Amino acid sequence: MKIKYKIALYYTLSASLMLIAFAVLAYYFSAKSRKAEYLERLEYRARSIANVIIEDGNVKVDLLRKLDRTTFQDLYKETILVYNPSYDLLYSNLKDTTIRTHRSLLDFIKQNKLYSYDKGNGEVVGVYYTEGDMSVIVLVSSFDKYGFQNLQNLRQILLLELVTAVLILVGVGYFFARKMVQPIDRLVQQVDSINANNMQDAQVAVKGKDEIATLGANFNTMLQRLSDSFDLQKSFVSNASHELRTPLAAIISQLQVTLSKERTKEEYQSVLASVLEDAENLSDLSNGLLQLAQSELNQEQFVFANVRIDELLMDMANLIRLKQKAQNKVDIQFIKVPENELLVTCFGNESLLKVLFLNLVDNACKFSPDNSAHVCIDFFTQYITVQIKNQGPLITADEINKIFEPFYRGENAHQTRGHGLGLSICKKIVQIHNGHITVTSNEEGNTFTVILPHL
Repeated sequence: MKIKYKIALYYTLSASLMLIAFAVLAYYFSAKSRKAEYLERLEYRARSIANVIIEDGNVKVDLLRKLDRTTFQDLYKETILVYNPSYDLLYSNLKDTTIRTHRSLLDFIKQNKLYSYDKGNGEVVGVYYTEGDMSVIVLVSSFDKYGFQNLQNLRQILLLELVTAVLILVGVGYFFARKMVQPIDRLVQQVDSINANNMQDAQVAVKGKDEIATLGANFNTMLQRLSDSFDLQKSFVSNASHELRTPLAAIISQLQVTLSKERTKEEYQSVLASVLEDAENLSDLSNGLLQLAQSELNQEQFVFANVRIDELLMDMANLIRLKQKAQNKVDIQFIKVPENELLVTCFGNESLLKVLFLNLVDNACKFSPDNSAHVCIDFFTQYITVQIKNQGPLITADEINKIFEPFYRGENAHQTRGHGLGLSICKKIVQIHNGHITVTSNEEGNTFTVILPHL
């Protein structure tokens, strides 16, 4: 069932139930009021009869008969019974009818002075009336013809009004439900027209400040993120396939040329050295791709623990030397000496942090003319800062915002072996640890600054 039909249905049902409840209450209180009013009228009639029948200390039954034949009786199907305290019937307006009144009822009326009850054809009121030394028991019963007729008319009117109101509620509910759902319908139509080909330029219209507008704004944000992800994925696939194809093609071509004829031992050694270099290049690329894929995972998927950043950086020199197979120099210094080891301790994943600083220090050594990297460690109230400096070719202002993109390599890196994955991996790792990474390039060299929260 569509939402607009549900809204119309729920609105109609709730409003109808409220109207039915009001109608039932109105009918109930009207019936209750009719009964109370009619019983009060019957009680007044019974007391009036008792007052008429007792005069000068005597019971004047003849006077009551005379009045009964003239104007006294004006209630529909009225029955009047008058008893003395000994329960002898003194008067009855019933003719040719056997009269039977239970003694227990007369006892109850005599004891309680007043009693009323319902019977099949109307209401009955009994009054024990005393004037002077004389007492009588008067029972008056009647059927409230006009009161019940008014209740019946009220019931018909209420039913007719309920049916009319429900029909109106159905129409009004559907009208307002359709008006309420129109923004959602427009949003669905716009979303339905968006696909992978027009995602970059597509956005849904956002009007107003209600929940639908908020949904549209959030959808536009999600759409932009998806577009960026698709663009990054396309770029990643294109660059990865190109980077993988280049060393593979070089290996295959060299082996094909070598196998085309007999070669000398020196030529085979030269070819094998070249193939080994291409294979190492391919291995580095594969490791970079795996690290990049791993850095795309969420923080919840890694095991975090307390990691001493200073101790981690102390191991960088040996790791760089093993990786580059060359004499590299890593100079590490503190801007100020920490009084507490917690000031240089980060809550993070040790393996990822090793990859982060290994890539940064490795790049610094690789691009510096003297294969050296200068590392400065500092700390503040909430953060640890690590600066890695090198004296290599400067990064232009246009390239600073691009160097953290996968497979992007600046002009200063064209003469150096690499694939453009290291810095993008570093940025992802820093984001996983809720930190920041920036780069500045000036006459003093290139400086990469990593900011991480400490304990």
